[in-house]
Amino acid sequence: MAERPGTRPAPLPRLDWPVWAAVAAGAFAGGLARYGLLQRFPPDPATLDWTTLGINAGASLTLGFLTSWWVTRPMVPFWLKAGMGPGFLGSFSTFSAVALSLEVPLAAGRHDLWIGYLVLTLAGGFGAAAIGLWLGGRAGAATRGRQTGDGS
Repeated sequence: MAERPGTRPAPLPRLDWPVWAAVAAGAFAGGLARYGLLQRFPPDPATLDWTTLGINAGASLTLGFLTSWWVTRPMVPFWLKAGMGPGFLGSFSTFSAVALSLEVPLAAGRHDLWIGYLVLTLAGGFGAAAIGLWLGGRAGAATRGRQTGDGS
Protein backbone atom coordinates (compact mmCIF):
# COMPACT_ATOMS: atom_id res chain seq x y z
CA MET A 1 0.00 0.00 0.00
CA ALA A 2 1.51 3.30 -1.08
CA GLU A 3 1.68 6.19 1.34
CA ARG A 4 0.37 9.58 0.38
CA PRO A 5 3.08 12.18 0.01
CA GLY A 6 3.78 13.95 3.29
CA THR A 7 2.23 11.23 5.51
CA ARG A 8 3.97 8.83 7.83
CA PRO A 9 2.66 5.66 9.40
CA ALA A 10 1.84 5.86 13.08
CA PRO A 11 4.81 4.85 15.22
CA LEU A 12 4.64 1.43 16.85
CA PRO A 13 4.23 1.45 20.63
CA ARG A 14 7.37 0.84 22.62
CA LEU A 15 7.63 -2.55 24.27
CA ASP A 16 9.01 -1.33 27.57
CA TRP A 17 8.97 -3.33 30.80
CA PRO A 18 5.37 -2.35 31.76
CA VAL A 19 4.13 -3.93 28.52
CA TRP A 20 6.15 -7.11 29.08
CA ALA A 21 5.02 -7.27 32.72
CA ALA A 22 1.36 -6.81 31.73
CA VAL A 23 1.58 -9.56 29.10
CA ALA A 24 3.28 -11.91 31.58
CA ALA A 25 0.75 -11.19 34.34
CA GLY A 26 -2.15 -11.50 31.90
CA ALA A 27 -0.81 -14.80 30.54
CA PHE A 28 -0.41 -16.16 34.05
CA ALA A 29 -3.98 -15.20 34.97
CA GLY A 30 -5.42 -16.46 31.67
CA GLY A 31 -3.69 -19.82 32.02
CA LEU A 32 -4.95 -20.17 35.59
CA ALA A 33 -8.49 -19.27 34.54
CA ARG A 34 -8.47 -21.87 31.74
CA TYR A 35 -6.97 -24.49 34.06
CA GLY A 36 -9.60 -23.74 36.68
CA LEU A 37 -12.46 -24.07 34.21
CA LEU A 38 -11.06 -27.34 32.87
CA GLN A 39 -10.79 -28.66 36.43
CA ARG A 40 -14.35 -27.58 37.22
CA PHE A 41 -15.77 -28.83 33.91
CA PRO A 42 -13.43 -31.65 32.77
CA PRO A 43 -13.83 -32.81 29.19
CA ASP A 44 -15.32 -36.24 28.58
CA PRO A 45 -13.16 -38.11 26.03
CA ALA A 46 -16.28 -39.75 24.59
CA THR A 47 -17.90 -36.43 23.62
CA LEU A 48 -16.94 -33.01 22.37
CA ASP A 49 -14.74 -30.92 24.66
CA TRP A 50 -17.38 -28.28 25.33
CA THR A 51 -15.27 -26.52 27.97
CA THR A 52 -12.36 -25.73 25.65
CA LEU A 53 -14.79 -24.88 22.85
CA GLY A 54 -16.59 -22.43 25.14
CA ILE A 55 -13.35 -20.93 26.44
CA ASN A 56 -12.06 -20.33 22.90
CA ALA A 57 -15.33 -18.90 21.63
CA GLY A 58 -15.66 -16.65 24.69
CA ALA A 59 -12.10 -15.41 24.30
CA SER A 60 -12.68 -14.74 20.58
CA LEU A 61 -15.83 -12.80 21.38
CA THR A 62 -14.07 -10.78 24.07
CA LEU A 63 -11.01 -10.05 21.95
CA GLY A 64 -13.20 -9.01 19.02
CA PHE A 65 -15.18 -6.69 21.29
CA LEU A 66 -12.11 -5.14 22.89
CA THR A 67 -10.32 -4.68 19.57
CA SER A 68 -13.24 -2.79 18.10
CA TRP A 69 -14.12 -0.89 21.27
CA TRP A 70 -10.55 0.25 21.92
CA VAL A 71 -10.52 2.01 18.55
CA THR A 72 -12.81 4.59 20.17
CA ARG A 73 -10.63 4.79 23.28
CA PRO A 74 -7.15 5.91 22.25
CA MET A 75 -6.46 6.89 25.85
CA VAL A 76 -6.37 3.24 26.98
CA PRO A 77 -2.71 2.49 27.72
CA PHE A 78 -0.95 0.09 25.39
CA TRP A 79 0.28 -2.02 28.31
CA LEU A 80 -3.34 -2.70 29.30
CA LYS A 81 -4.31 -3.67 25.75
CA ALA A 82 -1.28 -5.97 25.52
CA GLY A 83 -1.96 -7.48 28.94
CA MET A 84 -5.60 -8.22 28.12
CA GLY A 85 -5.23 -9.28 24.46
CA PRO A 86 -2.07 -11.31 23.88
CA GLY A 87 -1.56 -11.81 27.63
CA PHE A 88 -4.79 -12.92 29.28
CA LEU A 89 -6.92 -13.88 26.28
CA GLY A 90 -4.01 -15.40 24.37
CA SER A 91 -3.23 -17.69 27.28
CA PHE A 92 -6.87 -18.31 28.17
CA SER A 93 -7.60 -19.57 24.66
CA THR A 94 -4.68 -21.59 23.47
CA PHE A 95 -4.37 -23.72 20.38
CA SER A 96 -2.55 -26.44 22.30
CA ALA A 97 -5.80 -27.16 24.16
CA VAL A 98 -7.58 -27.51 20.82
CA ALA A 99 -4.86 -29.84 19.55
CA LEU A 100 -5.30 -32.06 22.61
CA SER A 101 -9.08 -31.99 22.21
CA LEU A 102 -8.61 -33.20 18.63
CA GLU A 103 -5.98 -35.82 19.47
CA VAL A 104 -8.10 -37.83 21.90
CA PRO A 105 -10.97 -38.66 19.49
CA LEU A 106 -8.52 -39.00 16.58
CA ALA A 107 -6.51 -41.64 18.48
CA ALA A 108 -9.77 -43.43 19.30
CA GLY A 109 -10.75 -43.50 15.62
CA ARG A 110 -13.71 -41.15 16.25
CA HIS A 111 -13.34 -39.21 13.00
CA ASP A 112 -16.86 -37.83 13.25
CA LEU A 113 -16.01 -36.35 16.64
CA TRP A 114 -12.66 -34.70 15.84
CA ILE A 115 -13.84 -33.35 12.47
CA GLY A 116 -17.01 -31.98 14.08
CA TYR A 117 -14.97 -30.44 16.87
CA LEU A 118 -12.56 -28.81 14.43
CA VAL A 119 -15.44 -27.36 12.38
CA LEU A 120 -17.19 -26.09 15.51
CA THR A 121 -13.94 -24.59 16.83
CA LEU A 122 -13.22 -22.69 13.62
CA ALA A 123 -16.80 -21.57 13.00
CA GLY A 124 -17.34 -20.70 16.66
CA GLY A 125 -14.08 -18.77 16.94
CA PHE A 126 -14.53 -16.76 13.75
CA GLY A 127 -18.24 -16.24 14.40
CA ALA A 128 -17.68 -15.12 17.99
CA ALA A 129 -14.88 -12.76 16.91
CA ALA A 130 -17.14 -11.23 14.24
CA ILE A 131 -19.95 -10.74 16.75
CA GLY A 132 -17.49 -9.24 19.23
CA LEU A 133 -16.17 -6.81 16.60
CA TRP A 134 -19.73 -5.79 15.77
CA LEU A 135 -20.73 -5.36 19.42
CA GLY A 136 -17.56 -3.41 20.21
CA GLY A 137 -18.18 -1.14 17.24
CA ARG A 138 -21.74 -0.48 18.40
CA ALA A 139 -20.57 0.20 21.96
CA GLY A 140 -17.89 2.55 20.65
CA ALA A 141 -20.38 4.37 18.43
CA ALA A 142 -22.78 4.75 21.36
CA THR A 143 -19.97 6.19 23.46
CA ARG A 144 -19.01 8.63 20.70
CA GLY A 145 -22.65 9.65 20.38
CA ARG A 146 -22.92 10.43 24.10
CA GLN A 147 -19.63 12.36 24.00
CA THR A 148 -20.69 14.49 21.02
CA GLY A 149 -24.25 14.90 22.24
CA ASP A 150 -25.93 13.64 19.05
CA GLY A 151 -27.41 10.59 20.81
CA SER A 152 -26.76 8.21 17.91
